Amino acid sequence: MEQRNNVTYFILLGLTQNPKEQKVLSVMFLIFYILTMVGNLLIVMTVTVSKCLGSPMYFFLASLSFMDVIYASSLSPKMISDLFIGQNTISFHGCMIQLFTGHFFGGSEVFLLLAMAYDRYVAICKPLHYLIIMRQWMCIVLLIVSWIGGFLHSVIQIISLHGLPFCGPNIIDHFICDMYPLLKLVCTDTYVVGLLVVANGGLICSIVFLLLLISYGVILHSLKNLSVEGKRKALSSCGSHITVVVFFFVPCIFMYARPARNFPIDKSLSVFYTVITPMLNPLIYTLRNSEMKSAMKKLWKGKDR
Repeated sequence: MEQRNNVTYFILLGLTQNPKEQKVLSVMFLIFYILTMVGNLLIVMTVTVSKCLGSPMYFFLASLSFMDVIYASSLSPKMISDLFIGQNTISFHGCMIQLFTGHFFGGSEVFLLLAMAYDRYVAICKPLHYLIIMRQWMCIVLLIVSWIGGFLHSVIQIISLHGLPFCGPNIIDHFICDMYPLLKLVCTDTYVVGLLVVANGGLICSIVFLLLLISYGVILHSLKNLSVEGKRKALSSCGSHITVVVFFFVPCIFMYARPARNFPIDKSLSVFYTVITPMLNPLIYTLRNSEMKSAMKKLWKGKDR
């Protein structure tokens, strides 16, 4: 415990050390953050208010947007202020809190995307039983399980770091507190902890990604039994889901399903799934969903109240 307390704060090197580039990036990420907040909160509000969006699919979509709001808010404001002000330090406890919240909401999103894939499977492959299987209590259970899964994943990450000696240096070559950059600063052997991180992060992401690919493969195979209009709606719905899944999982698998090492590309990939993906999710789901666009127009005009 005494050794660990030798480091009371960390210095985040961030994305660049160039002051001009930092200012440009801070403005750019601020715009991205505002778009993330507006887009995701608009989806939450539209689904909550609109009477025509009462199906489980939109319940899960609103839940995903809510997760994206909190996930982005746990990481982006600190990064933006660091870039703009040049204040790039974070306390030890602040670092642990950021690590916990980032993995909590990111992990919950992983399991929620699996629940959303199950919803689409039932809707397309078992349409006559859809309302029976995907009842309200079932949707709530799946959402709670997603939150619990993310919580357990994050707790394991924190526990694996607890008690490890951080006795210097305290410079993190990243813009956020994450497992591999932190493990690099531990002044003891971290081989076993690294394996735990791979199992808890990379293995879970890989298994869930494989399950998602299988489920969407089954869904696409079953489309031959649908009408032309049914195929169009199913492809539009699944296309949005598959796009989000690929954008989220591919960088995560590369980051965590490997030995505990750091690569130069890690920071760029982290920007993608911590900043870009939460901003793109609303666009991906709304631009390809006529019901959502129609509900947003009605909400904007005040006709759906």
